[in-house]
Amino acid sequence: MPSHAPRPITEPRTQSSHPQPATGDPLLREKAHLAASRSALRAMRADAEALNIADVTANWVNAEVLQGEVDARIKALADLSHTPLFFGRLDYLHAPGLELAEGSEGENFYIGRRHVHDADGDPMVIDWRAPVSQPFYRASKKDPMDLKLRRRFGYTGGELTAYEDEHLTDPAEAARTSALLQSEIERPRVGPMRDIVATIQPEQDEIVRAGIGGSVCVQGAPGTGKTAVGLHRVAYLLYAHRERLARSGTLVIGPNRSFLHYIEQVLPALGELEVKQATVDDLVGHVEVRGTDEAAAATVKGDARMAEVLRRAVRSHITLPQEPCVVVRGSRRWRVPAYELEEIVQELRDREIRYGAAREALPQRIAHAVLVRMEQAGEAPDDRVQDAVARNAAVKAAVKAVWPPVDPAKLVLRLLGDADFLAEQADGILTPEEQKTILWPQPGSGKRAARSVKSAKWSAADAVLIDEATDLITRTPSLGHVVLDEAQDLSPMQYRAVGRRCTTGSATILGDIAQGTTPWATDTWEEALTHLGKPGSAVEELTQGFRVPREVIAYASRLLPAIAPDLTEATSIREAAGDFAIRPVDPAGLTAATLTACDDALAKEGSIGLIAAEARIPELRTALEAAGVTCLAPGEETSAEARLTLVPATLAKGLEYDYVVLDEPAAIVDGEPDERTGLRRLYVCLTRAVSGLTVVHAAALPEQLADR
Repeated sequence: MPSHAPRPITEPRTQSSHPQPATGDPLLREKAHLAASRSALRAMRADAEALNIADVTANWVNAEVLQGEVDARIKALADLSHTPLFFGRLDYLHAPGLELAEGSEGENFYIGRRHVHDADGDPMVIDWRAPVSQPFYRASKKDPMDLKLRRRFGYTGGELTAYEDEHLTDPAEAARTSALLQSEIERPRVGPMRDIVATIQPEQDEIVRAGIGGSVCVQGAPGTGKTAVGLHRVAYLLYAHRERLARSGTLVIGPNRSFLHYIEQVLPALGELEVKQATVDDLVGHVEVRGTDEAAAATVKGDARMAEVLRRAVRSHITLPQEPCVVVRGSRRWRVPAYELEEIVQELRDREIRYGAAREALPQRIAHAVLVRMEQAGEAPDDRVQDAVARNAAVKAAVKAVWPPVDPAKLVLRLLGDADFLAEQADGILTPEEQKTILWPQPGSGKRAARSVKSAKWSAADAVLIDEATDLITRTPSLGHVVLDEAQDLSPMQYRAVGRRCTTGSATILGDIAQGTTPWATDTWEEALTHLGKPGSAVEELTQGFRVPREVIAYASRLLPAIAPDLTEATSIREAAGDFAIRPVDPAGLTAATLTACDDALAKEGSIGLIAAEARIPELRTALEAAGVTCLAPGEETSAEARLTLVPATLAKGLEYDYVVLDEPAAIVDGEPDERTGLRRLYVCLTRAVSGLTVVHAAALPEQLADR
């Protein structure tokens, strides 16, 4: 970490009168403010722990709720010793929002991860999400945003060790790249994914602070920080709209559990503890997934056309009444003729409301028809009578006959297991070949057909179909905000599953078209947003990389013309060139050469990811164990004793390591169902490195990479 020699500066007044050491050394004064701020945070936590709520609630339920809120407050006030409490300072020319007299001074604010105040309630650290903090990320020499000075702080192991100043309104000082900012960007990554709150760039800040009213899609090349931007956006929205989102909820959706474990420490570091995380499979977990689909079957099941097939299948259960409904009450019989029942059923069907909601409304409609006859006969029935009629056995029987209950899983079981039923519902939508592709084994085929929901070997794509059917019957509750990461890999039906979780809320969609590694990966964000139910949402593109070294991203970008020709090639702002090597070896020595490359990487500081095709993982794990090298699984936290993670190429997406050893690129490409998907998977694996990449290969490299 670079350290700037302390130099005399004119210190503006602070927000409050906190004790300062009698020294002219600015670094010592900043260290004193850090110590005082940490002490104030401990006092804030102690105050929360000392709260006695025994006599302030009316009952035990309220007491439990309030105690939960107090416990969350205490947890949020934890001081993370290795996480800087503040990382910057802003010296304003004028007090924000106020017109000061000529000659009067502005204020200075310390910008950090959370708000901290002293015993008098005066702020010592300002939350990075507060409006007054915004110039820290966006101010420049061209637009100083009323800042006299922006100061960045450098830390080593949680200790403040350096500072760096930018005098934004001083014409004698030229604009320059911040050495501390560059050092923070290039710092080794040991442990889980870290936040970027100290290094957010102006284009990232615009996305983070975008309003909650609209959805935003972020197309981000590798290393542009799109995932961190999405997580920081959640933290910002919770700060700006806490009460609203506390009622409606927020959710972060990732591609797999390893990825969620990797990112789970980011939000707590920003003081947000209540954001739920899930995979798409978690969302649609109505049945146990025990089977898998061939790529062709999964592609058809994931096609948006399946939504119409399912809609038809659900509504195929509706039949028009053939008999009247006769309700007996006391000595009177009230008859609703079949033609009138048909009109009621037809009207409900034409309204296209959900199947379950219409079924619940039908007995009330029939009961209303009975009440009309009662009134015509001179009676004066009220709502209680209508409710009683709606519960009448004859009405229940009529409803069951024309609008029977439908179980979503049983419906999909029948659709995939009954060729005639599928053909009827998919007529004109799916071709006969497509129907055959998704149809389960039929009786007489020699293969065992599924007999029940529990015995069926459901696939992940089947679970999504069941979720769609469930929503056709009963509305899926909507959240206030959803963050969808690695969105490019979702099928249209998966987009629909996510979209119905935020029908009345907004979404942040994160991904990279070039990293789409499923056969059904989306080709355009416009198409994906339509399936998600958010057409017309803003699409922002991040092309300035902060993670991948320049030479590495340039090498990986050779694949773009073949995998995503419309995308802009990413650039890197990293000043360090990074280590980059390609090592061709004899096939017999491939595993040994890969282990040698791992040994070379372990001699350096930081985390190491050994990425290989799925088929190569067992051999490499055995070789590592024989060599006495501890290897972690993706998502497990690295430590000083265990810094190497063995990563199947299929799980590499979203992860990052200081040094990556890439084993046999050809095997990674060959492990996918088609060349485009294989090259996209390789692109993902090539771009996981932060400081260096070594490619070890025995087979020929793909032609796009062959001539270095």
